[in-house]
Amino acid sequence: MNYVIGIDFGSESGRAVLVDIENGAIIKVAEMSYPHGVLTKSLNGKLLKANMVLQNPNDYVEVLTTTVRSLLEETKVDPNYIKGMGVAFTSCTCLPVDQQLSPLCSKELYADQPHAYAKLWKSHSAEKEAQFITEKLADHPYLEKYGGVISSEWLMPKLLEILNDTPSLFEKMDYFLEAGDWIVSLLTGNVSRSTCSAGYKGLWQKKDGHLDKEILQSIHPSLADVYTLQLRGEVIPIGSPAGTLTPYFANLLGLSEHTTVGASIIDAHAAVPGSGIYKPGILQIVMGTSSCHLLLSEQEISIPGISGVVEDGILPGLYAYEAGQVAVGDIFASFIKHQVPAYYTQESKERNLTLFQLLNAKAEALEAGATGMVALDWHNGNRTPYVNSNFSGVFVGETLQTEAHEKYRTLLEATAFGTKVIVDLFEEKNIDIHQIVVTGGIPKKNPFLMQIYADVLQKEILVVDHHQIPALGAAILGAAAARDKADEKYALNSAIQKIGFKDYIHYSPNKKNEEIYNKLYGIYRNLSHYFSSNEDLLTLHTLKTGREMNNGAKFMESIK
Repeated sequence: MNYVIGIDFGSESGRAVLVDIENGAIIKVAEMSYPHGVLTKSLNGKLLKANMVLQNPNDYVEVLTTTVRSLLEETKVDPNYIKGMGVAFTSCTCLPVDQQLSPLCSKELYADQPHAYAKLWKSHSAEKEAQFITEKLADHPYLEKYGGVISSEWLMPKLLEILNDTPSLFEKMDYFLEAGDWIVSLLTGNVSRSTCSAGYKGLWQKKDGHLDKEILQSIHPSLADVYTLQLRGEVIPIGSPAGTLTPYFANLLGLSEHTTVGASIIDAHAAVPGSGIYKPGILQIVMGTSSCHLLLSEQEISIPGISGVVEDGILPGLYAYEAGQVAVGDIFASFIKHQVPAYYTQESKERNLTLFQLLNAKAEALEAGATGMVALDWHNGNRTPYVNSNFSGVFVGETLQTEAHEKYRTLLEATAFGTKVIVDLFEEKNIDIHQIVVTGGIPKKNPFLMQIYADVLQKEILVVDHHQIPALGAAILGAAAARDKADEKYALNSAIQKIGFKDYIHYSPNKKNEEIYNKLYGIYRNLSHYFSSNEDLLTLHTLKTGREMNNGAKFMESIK
């Protein structure tokens, strides 16, 4: 019997799964939180820039080592039967390293320097750099492939931010790597970058390669040779081998040196193979703190506001589109934590329910449209279609009689409307969506939310009833990489069909709610157009700036 290990590095923890190659059965799961957590306010007592989100990359190696060794110790599986490993990672989470691939934050000189640490995918402190790069690429054909806007979450803005803020650190780094590529490079001793991370976050395209030197120099003279210096490394396809374990990591993990390591993949994208998807026309929504929308297609079309269309980005031989919503679960969690009155908590205790369960029960008892409200789900900015981290949330229709569960339902509906915007973008360009598959913790925990999505979209929703889909997807890549056959497409499709998940929970649309939700969606779109295009007021950006300053006088001065 042969096995494969899939490792999924999330935003707050990592997990490893041991999978039977023959039938896809998960034998064991090991999970561990990052010891240093997520750093959002300060580093070693010093305040961070606004919207900067950091992690200590040494945590990733500790989680990798602890979880893999735990799998082996608890299952007693012979390491020689573990044929491959796959890695999925949040993206764009990136870090500067030296020639030996050691993180710069590990050096005493840079222990207090924020830019020497890993920047988590949701670090938005490089918004200024992202806007600058977008302007420089205004007439470049690449910009259309990324929805017309470069995001502050991506590799190049985060690198330019380092160059602008700490040029000395930029000069000291040997590589600037996606964390997933860094882990794979550590494991194999060969620096490589996957088509997934390079394509979606590093401005690489299969046909044209990277940005040309002239464009790079116009962004910053020090970036002219960045793809042969800090961003160098072979770009390898998803499903292909990056190498085998080095003696050091084989010993550290307790595995064989013959274990093959596959090219890394973005964690959300790993849900596509993990869910058993290998054909075009199926929209995959990975729903958690945020939502990532992924769609395979045989055609390449420019879609405004998407996060990228990349050939071979997820599966060889197909174009893969990515869109997304910056906050979904985070919106619900924030509302429950900060805006629900104490008497709801008291009632939940009396009824032996969690606060979440009580809100859901009360919200579900309402008819569609009964809240009298519409909200914009922009509490952490907007990814598709506007790609603007300066946006903030909007509520319309609230009265003195409005109750917390009504606002809660309105927020659930707002995220469904945000998804409908994305579905409409594809369908308006005649890109087929004949099925919607949803993965993540929230869809399993909240059937009411999934019914709202089915009603708003008027499409059947299939929810994957599985906790470890990204890790399973990573394991599939490890299995494909370990195959002898050289055809990556054949090997990967075969592994998906054999190992990928196949059972779903079905939600069918309620036709009686279609007209109501269409009207509410029309109001949502009108609000979106107003608050995204009103350049004279710049309302949302201005108000958000005031809150970040936390100083009324300075705020008034900034808008004069």
